[in-house]
Amino acid sequence: MQKARVRLSSVDKEKLDGLAQEIVDIGRRYHADVAGPIPLPTKRMNVSTRKSPDGEGTATWERWEMRMHKRIVEIGQNERALRQIMRLHIPDGVNIEVELLH
Repeated sequence: MQKARVRLSSVDKEKLDGLAQEIVDIGRRYHADVAGPIPLPTKRMNVSTRKSPDGEGTATWERWEMRMHKRIVEIGQNERALRQIMRLHIPDGVNIEVELLH
């Protein structure tokens, strides 16, 4: 049986989990086999910069961190469910990839 793998990624965890839950609900509504959402490791990106632009003064630093959250949802290939997933409203800042597997 073929499957569709939906990969979601975002810096906003609430938007990501909400969209993943909508995809799972669609799969269950159309009686497709659903696995997930499976959380993947969070990628952390750190940026450190000096506070003073000219290099004079105390050596104080500002540190920022951005976290990239990822989820995978696998759905048994059900044409009606996949059509509904394609029609979903994707929130700003959420990336989605749909891959068909054999």
